[in-house]
Amino acid sequence: MLTVLHQDEHLVAIDKPPGLLVHRTGLDAGETRFAMQLLRDQLGRHVWPVHRLDKGTSGVLLFALDADTARRVGQAFEQGHGLHKTYQAVVRGWPADEGEIDHPLRRLPDDSRDTRDLVQTAQTRYRTLARLTLPLAQGPHPNTRLARVALHPLTGRRHQLRRHLKHIAHPIVGDATHGKGPLNRDVAAHLGLQRLWLHATDLALPHPVTGLPLVLHAPLGPEWGMWPQA
Repeated sequence: MLTVLHQDEHLVAIDKPPGLLVHRTGLDAGETRFAMQLLRDQLGRHVWPVHRLDKGTSGVLLFALDADTARRVGQAFEQGHGLHKTYQAVVRGWPADEGEIDHPLRRLPDDSRDTRDLVQTAQTRYRTLARLTLPLAQGPHPNTRLARVALHPLTGRRHQLRRHLKHIAHPIVGDATHGKGPLNRDVAAHLGLQRLWLHATDLALPHPVTGLPLVLHAPLGPEWGMWPQA
């Protein structure tokens, strides 16, 4: 059963587990479980997804309970007005204490029906929360440096956080597409768990009907406790 973080007459938010697709897609034709269908079955009513999380990403995922609310919230996500998202991730290396990644991203093939803007502006702010060391040899180094970071995307491009962290040479651990395969395998073997270490902790936006602030929070799962303390 999915964990419901918030529900009212217009919206429902869940804590999406890692490895679960939001909805059916041709890119993962073999999948049979989807957050949207599971939530429909759990609530006994239709739901409309208003944004996406990657399959491997866990955390706050918001749905509308009617088409008009879905349209309003979808516009808020597109325009970014009053919308604030926070993620936590584990990345390779030790980034600076804080910074902003301002790096345009090319649209992915399934990103939009409108392909006029093939390259889009994209900005992400980050803050290093803790610097970690694992006893895993990488090349000439006897240990592996990793870091826990808070991420604040200022734009909403597809796979933005994963692509931006790769761009600054601090890829997210467990990212099979934009990360480092040997490191991912070594960390998974060391922890006894393989996943994309990216979690949507917080989502804040004006409620599309009342206009009041809506703040949603999904705590880190217990598996995050396997990481050593800084």
